[in-house]
Amino acid sequence: MKKAFLVLLLAVSAAFSLAAESEFRTIEDLDGRNIGVQTAVLYEELIMDRVPNSTFQYYTMPNDMILALTSGKVDAYLIEEVSYGVQKKNHPELDVLEEVAGYINATCIIGNNERQDRLLSELNAFIAESHENGMLDELYDYWIADFDPVNDTCDITGFTGENGTIAVAVEGGYEPFSFISNGNISGFDVDFICRFARAYGYTPEFYEVPFEAIAPGVESGKYDIGMNIVVSEERNETGTLSDVYYQTPIRLVILGEDESDLTFFEQLGESFNKTFIREGRWKLFVQGAGITLLITISSILAGTLLGFLVFLLCRKGGRIANSITNFFLWLIHGMPTVLLLMILYYIVFGSSSLSGTWVSIVGFSLMFACSMIDMLRVGCNAIGRGQFEASTAMGYSEHQSFFKIILPQAAGHFLPIYRNEVVTLIKETSVVGYIAVLDLTKISDLVRSRTYEAFFPLIVTAIMYFVLSAVLTRLVGVIEHSIDPRRRNKDKILKGIKVEE
Repeated sequence: MKKAFLVLLLAVSAAFSLAAESEFRTIEDLDGRNIGVQTAVLYEELIMDRVPNSTFQYYTMPNDMILALTSGKVDAYLIEEVSYGVQKKNHPELDVLEEVAGYINATCIIGNNERQDRLLSELNAFIAESHENGMLDELYDYWIADFDPVNDTCDITGFTGENGTIAVAVEGGYEPFSFISNGNISGFDVDFICRFARAYGYTPEFYEVPFEAIAPGVESGKYDIGMNIVVSEERNETGTLSDVYYQTPIRLVILGEDESDLTFFEQLGESFNKTFIREGRWKLFVQGAGITLLITISSILAGTLLGFLVFLLCRKGGRIANSITNFFLWLIHGMPTVLLLMILYYIVFGSSSLSGTWVSIVGFSLMFACSMIDMLRVGCNAIGRGQFEASTAMGYSEHQSFFKIILPQAAGHFLPIYRNEVVTLIKETSVVGYIAVLDLTKISDLVRSRTYEAFFPLIVTAIMYFVLSAVLTRLVGVIEHSIDPRRRNKDKILKGIKVEE
């Protein structure tokens, strides 16, 4: 009886395992399920007619889809076969459907500027020549078929530059096409453009941006070339695309069996090593924190000064000045941060050489200045009119009354809000990666895209933001304490005022 029960149990277990393994065998089996896809790649169009009841969820980076799959947020996701091969090495639990979802052709999109026609002609000639002489096959074998993420390198030297510099937009952290290796940009797309630049006398400058920002940036003229753009009828109508430089099948990735034999602590140690030790990646986090700190401090100082100056111009109640100020307050406060940055980067400063870092400082300075104006209004309005009248009666000028009597008391009302705005600003800087700034959050994304690990990059990034917030709020607290009216010296207050004895 016991033996029969064990046989039955094993049979049920085997049947369950078989069912689990065979739950998704065809694309139609995923109908009605959640399917992940990277934003703007258009891979979902390949299978939409076969899974009409499925819901597509969009993610910024490929490694985010791995997390979504392993946590049950999606049942499968679409990705290029070559990228799946890289992911499989880091996540043995991944598997794919045998059936290919479809094939895509990748091209370059050419910037909408005075060099568009020339670059298009040169790129098409280079692509045709590379097909004929086998150079593209050589790149495919090196970067895709035999890809080694640790040892494969790209030569980014030897440019003559007699025809100028070309700005090239690539997707950051997109193995094996564009990624950071040993502190340098590398990958299939980077190698391809470097060879093109050497052949035609250019010097390339690479900008790592989210994939969905490549085409808008190129079409605005901010970049000369955008890489890895999937061909579609709509994109052919609106953008200037080169000939196809590579083709790849698209696969549906699902969960398989975890073939890893490492213990939990061994996995944790390996994750720490890949995140911080390998290739000296801890240096990237330090650099990213430095960029975040630069943007934050510069924006606070510039925004505080700008907001204070505008408030001084408007505090006497000039109708025109107040109307203009209120309009800009309404405009900037009502606009999402990332949208403001993209408008500044791709439109306002689209034709300039201003870097994303400085555009970010401009954008956040404007935002902080608007908050500063509101804070000053709230603080000064909280001080009764009698304070001003009493100070003028004592012989203070209007200028002295404001700076020595009104402002110090108003500071006690708005500095707590100011401290909160500083913390908010630090957190809002996390979106600057959309305009090709390698801040702390973007560095975290790039490292995650290389390691396919989430725990250490995300946790350490969060801790670093906490530390930055604590340091800056502490500084504001010191300033708040030092200007407390109750701690001011009487002689300093009365300096410049004639006192009768």
